[in-house]
Amino acid sequence: MALTATIHNFDVQLADVDRGVYETLALRVARHPSETEAYLLTRVLAYCLEYAEGIAFSQGIAEPDEPAIAVRDLTGTLRAWIDVGAPDAARLHRASKAAPRVAVYTHRDPAQLVRQLAGERIHRAESLELYAVDRPLLAGLAAHLDRRVAFDLSVTERQLYLDVGGEKLTGAVERFTLGEGR
Repeated sequence: MALTATIHNFDVQLADVDRGVYETLALRVARHPSETEAYLLTRVLAYCLEYAEGIAFSQGIAEPDEPAIAVRDLTGTLRAWIDVGAPDAARLHRASKAAPRVAVYTHRDPAQLVRQLAGERIHRAESLELYAVDRPLLAGLAAHLDRRVAFDLSVTERQLYLDVGGEKLTGAVERFTLGEGR
């Protein structure tokens, strides 16, 4: 018998001072059996950090040619391709041709991702946005992971402040680049 996805509900009070975004988000996120806690939570945090009109989660593993998170305008045109984890160069090359903006949020070692992508053929590699989410922050949030999770998220200068279950967690989201001319 095949395993099915687990549905997690996240109630987030978002205060992103960096972008002037203040929202109450009710997210219903399907977690595939092969998806780690860190990947799921990075996906949720990326959604919050990228929150804009037209943002949506994709069908995930069921749609391998779609981003983990997409931002579309009112006509349905893809405005931002947001991926999670460690996508390969071919995927990022296609993404950069499909959307004017491509961002990757990783829960893994960012230096390893940069090494993996260095020298590879990626359309507009210099404009690719790579972000590493603080791993101790993810571990702290994972300790509270349940089918329903509520937390407050404040963002100031890419520093994250979470209040989940009365526990205060902090961590940074660092930006990395592939460098020029790749």
